[in-house]
Amino acid sequence: MENKDILDEQSSADTLQPDNLTTEVPNDEEAININGGEPETDEPVADDAQPVAETPSANQEIAELKDKYLRLYADFENFRRRTAKEKLDLIGNANEGLLQALIPVVDDFERAMLSIEKTDDIAAIKEGIALIYNKLFKTLETKGLRPMVSKGEPFDADLHESITQFPAPSEDLKGKVIDEVEKGYFLNDKVIRFAKVIVGS
Repeated sequence: MENKDILDEQSSADTLQPDNLTTEVPNDEEAININGGEPETDEPVADDAQPVAETPSANQEIAELKDKYLRLYADFENFRRRTAKEKLDLIGNANEGLLQALIPVVDDFERAMLSIEKTDDIAAIKEGIALIYNKLFKTLETKGLRPMVSKGEPFDADLHESITQFPAPSEDLKGKVIDEVEKGYFLNDKVIRFAKVIVGS
């Protein structure tokens, strides 16, 4: 009970106001003097930075930039299509130069086959085949083909493919290529066929 009486006394004391306090709301001038501030207005405060108004020159510049962008985009699309087409043509016709160089060799083979049927001279046939072989080989050399020298060289896994090992005839041939079953070739500096070799053990 005592606690309840104490609480009742405190709440009644809070509701009483001192005599020197008034409940009047101050007017605008009084509020300015009391707060030392500026009067609040509903009008927006003027700022030094004015928003940029859209002018005819700005609209014209935007239109010019859009037009320039569209033209550049169209040019890029045309360039992309053209380069893709050129790439396909290049891949399709990559061997054109080589084939043109080989056509005369094919012509020589055709003439040799006709002459083989008409003659019995084996020496002439051998000579003709040797001439055609040399012509073919020189044509391929002009296109960058180069034979690989393997026999007697140390075995190199980057150049050679070992098909078997054989006892070396001498000590200095151990670990070296003692015979070449299939010749290897370079195209310029790239290996396009590995040499199939027999390695001495």
